[in-house]
Amino acid sequence: MSTQDITASSPGSAAPPASPVDVGQAEAALVEHYPDLVRLAYLVLPAALGRGRRVLTAHALVQRSLPRRRTTPAAPGAMPGQRRGGEEAGPSADAGYALVRAEVVRQALVAGEPLRLRSWPKRAQLPPLLPRVWGLRLFPRAGGADELALDQALSALSGAGRAAYALRVLERLGDAEARRVLSAAGAADPAVAVAEADTVRGALAGEALLRSPEFDPCSLQARPTDLMRRRQHGRAALAALAAVVVAGTLLGLPGEGWGPDGAAAPLYARNAAVEAALDPVNLRKVAPSVWQRSARTDFSVWPARGGLVRDTALLRRALAVWARPGGSVAASATPGTPPGPPMGPPQLLFAGEVDQARVVLFHDGLRVVRYAEPVGEVPEGSPAVALDFARADAADAASAAALVVSRTNANVRYLTAPWVSAVGARDLLTGAAGESRPVRRDAQGVTDPVPSPVAPSQCTVWDALEVRDAGGVRTLSDLGELLPVRLTSGAPGAPADLSGGPARAEWARTACLLPSLRGGGVRSVNSWRYAEQKLPGGAGRAAWVCTRAETWRGTGVKVLAQFQAPGGGRGAPAAQAEDSPACGARAPQVLAGVLWRAPGGGADAPWYLLAAGSSEVATVSASGGATGEGEGRRMALELDAKPTEQVELAGKLENGKDIVSLR
Repeated sequence: MSTQDITASSPGSAAPPASPVDVGQAEAALVEHYPDLVRLAYLVLPAALGRGRRVLTAHALVQRSLPRRRTTPAAPGAMPGQRRGGEEAGPSADAGYALVRAEVVRQALVAGEPLRLRSWPKRAQLPPLLPRVWGLRLFPRAGGADELALDQALSALSGAGRAAYALRVLERLGDAEARRVLSAAGAADPAVAVAEADTVRGALAGEALLRSPEFDPCSLQARPTDLMRRRQHGRAALAALAAVVVAGTLLGLPGEGWGPDGAAAPLYARNAAVEAALDPVNLRKVAPSVWQRSARTDFSVWPARGGLVRDTALLRRALAVWARPGGSVAASATPGTPPGPPMGPPQLLFAGEVDQARVVLFHDGLRVVRYAEPVGEVPEGSPAVALDFARADAADAASAAALVVSRTNANVRYLTAPWVSAVGARDLLTGAAGESRPVRRDAQGVTDPVPSPVAPSQCTVWDALEVRDAGGVRTLSDLGELLPVRLTSGAPGAPADLSGGPARAEWARTACLLPSLRGGGVRSVNSWRYAEQKLPGGAGRAAWVCTRAETWRGTGVKVLAQFQAPGGGRGAPAAQAEDSPACGARAPQVLAGVLWRAPGGGADAPWYLLAAGSSEVATVSASGGATGEGEGRRMALELDAKPTEQVELAGKLENGKDIVSLR
């Protein structure tokens, strides 16, 4: 190492005293060495910006690096330092150039920092307003394989590492002087940056590559932007400008905070009836004792509850968003539920603060509507307001026993009906052996959090809500919608609540099939054991169960036949259908079959075609991949091998009509 190197890198060496730099001196250095400074900024900027934006940003950073007044460098790194032996004096020997260079490096490092949620972005982090070339894309000329490899190697470095590499190769600074320039530019650890630059070695470390057209942001190619997209954006900008002018003229600027209409979209029409429906003063609020003397027992007699029922501003925002949800509103609706505005002043069910959100529940005779806005700051990227619609017409005391008021962290809170006297929770998978545990409610009828089975799981727990009223204990399950689903058991003409051990044992093997019903607007699910069958070879008795899911809209009904082998465990789906009358009050007849082989019998165990029908089925027969007749309404047909073709099951009812199996 030469004497000059030892002096420049010695920690105890004294830097030359900084002298003031005139604006004119700095401007002269910037203009004279403008291509070098832009190239330096271009190399330090991250490759993630894209070549076009890097070019414009590099030019903008250099043009903003000129000091506003006579400046004295604050750190020795801003002044020229000693060089390695044999180097010629270049622009670094000029104090004005050194000052501008340090400022260019500082701004380029800031431009590469990620944006933070809780702080304002710095000017260098924003896309440059100037320079700007409208209608053209500018980017450097493409280089060869060596230039591409170097660009990829530099993109893997940090911003400070790229700056150190450029200072050493382009500016030909020693390690000590490069560290001083990085320190003056605000780099966190200049020594680490210099060490990081050492990783770019070999054929990629030459100055000739950095001075090639690939890295020259002053020698550019020009291409047009997307002409069709530019035309579309121009039209959209004109339309948006016209809408802003009209909205500003009619409505004026919004006030502080949410504004009177919150996250609602601008008004598109003025109608006296519609405006009356959206006025909080006209909301229907039922008195707390009405349900006790009413002939009806549904949502229409729910009293208005919650600590914010008199918050006119909140209610106005909720009604406005209901009628005109804006772009920041996360809206959802169950199938068959119209999401439009209310036809008249709706009924207020609840308005209060639950789980860091202000929640409002409405009922308009056809639908239940939930509006929720956050109490605190909205995380970036999250919707400002949630708006949910669920159909609820023709509800009764059982189906109107509870509403979902909040859903957070895999838990759900319910708002219970005023006629509910007690609330509990029970794990359906425990069957008859499980016990109900009490769930506390506050004075407004809101329950404590209950684990929701909607949360992703392996179906190891399925917590259902049990509500007690004058009619008994109702079992409700959350399927991700506003209204929980009522679970019943028994024949289609007379379904009953789950009050006995056999019904709970049956649902313990059925509950894990409920996830297939999520998001379907399901009102109730009934499980009916329509047949039992003695299995061949003394393998015990199996049960045939038909599960029917009714919807609020009447259509979209799902029917699922299960085969429940002895020994416990989940039921095996045998057949299913949609919009079928099977297992329903109008047509309770059902027929289904499965291929079965005795467990533990090994590869030589025979296959059987098992089938069973409900009590109205008189005969069962098979065709296609297997042929045979059953005995009465059951079939256990031994097969030579597992069928390779589709097996068709058919039967006749006692009245002589034909019946085909569910598929």
